Amino acid sequence: QVQLVESGGGLVQPGGSMRLSCTVHGFDLEDYTIGWFRQAPGKEREGVACISNSDDNPYYTDSVKGRFTISRDNDKSSVVYLQMNSLQPEDTAIYYCVADYYCSAYGYGRPAYWGQGSQVTVSS
Repeated sequence: QVQLVESGGGLVQPGGSMRLSCTVHGFDLEDYTIGWFRQAPGKEREGVACISNSDDNPYYTDSVKGRFTISRDNDKSSVVYLQMNSLQPEDTAIYYCVADYYCSAYGYGRPAYWGQGSQVTVSS
């Protein structure tokens, strides 16, 4: 059974950093493209970052490029991270770990699997 479990959300001040973790169960990270979506209040869900299983490259939405980094844990083969730096109030959202979808420099599809979500609030 596929399960994605996020951790690491909370409150952070503007300009601060936060790292989200996602532990996956039921599949190997190499089997699927894995990434992060977010949904801000009153907005639609959007793809934030992913690691494609077809070319092993990371991809980011324009608004987070240079600030966010997605990575796999080399020692823990079932953990994916999203390191978020220089956070701004507009980054406030529920962040979802997702898996099994198309993701590339040209866009992304709808993931088949979703975690329960983790709230990230950027506020002074």
